[in-house]
Amino acid sequence: MFVGAMTALVTPMRDGQVDEAALEALVEWQIAQGIDALIPCGTTGESATLNTQEHVRVIERVVKATKKRVPVIAGAGANATAEAIELSKAAHEAGADALLQVTPYYNRPTQEGLYLHFRAIAESTPLPIVLYNVPARTGCDLLPETIARLAELPTVVAVKEATGTVQRTQQIIGRLGDRLVVLCGDDAINYPLYAVGARGCISVVSNVAPKLVADCWDAHVAGDAARAKKLHYDSLPLAEALFSEASPIPTKTALGLMGRMSPELRLPHHPMSEAPKQKLRAVLTAMGLVK
Repeated sequence: MFVGAMTALVTPMRDGQVDEAALEALVEWQIAQGIDALIPCGTTGESATLNTQEHVRVIERVVKATKKRVPVIAGAGANATAEAIELSKAAHEAGADALLQVTPYYNRPTQEGLYLHFRAIAESTPLPIVLYNVPARTGCDLLPETIARLAELPTVVAVKEATGTVQRTQQIIGRLGDRLVVLCGDDAINYPLYAVGARGCISVVSNVAPKLVADCWDAHVAGDAARAKKLHYDSLPLAEALFSEASPIPTKTALGLMGRMSPELRLPHHPMSEAPKQKLRAVLTAMGLVK
């Protein structure tokens, strides 16, 4: 369930509302392209601007659309522990297979606070938990020693590692071995992290080029290092373009250019600036994703 190329799904919107038809079509396309799991309502899914009803509804629709063909790892994090527990229980009831739990943002907890936060969530739900560490967005860093403590909890099974360094993954795997699955959370270093023991990725790029990301992982698993390396390098221009402005602005823009959904976002995100948008279009055209 927690190995392979996984997509941190965008949340399509139209006229201020979640576009459920576009969401379901996106799910279908992702599965057809070889993606191993789907993650709704994470950072890329604009969870911070979804109300609770919308958040749960998106999870429900993704669960229904997948029809158990791939696991659904539902984003259910919050900076208030009680809210994260509420979302986790709702995700469980919606049929999610696991939870993605981000470190609490804005309030900058200590390592002990992080441990107590995740332990409280783990004690509130039977679902497996994927920890999510992305210090650039949250203002706090889940350190390897705290991850090791959390790995003692039976339902904590993986960590999405998005510090952007190879060293951190090595520190975690060096300490925990196979006890905890490490998933790359930064597309620019997917293959380097595979090489040091990461067992997959939770990708933004795969929203736009799912087969490319999936094929890179599959080549790595098959032991074809040359092909995996080539595919990773093929993905780098797109990874750079999709992070040229705050995510998911470029990703939604790309999907709009590809005709898969409206590029609509919610404030404080806004339409992509023209210069980076044209660079993004050029990358998509070069890759054959738009004409």
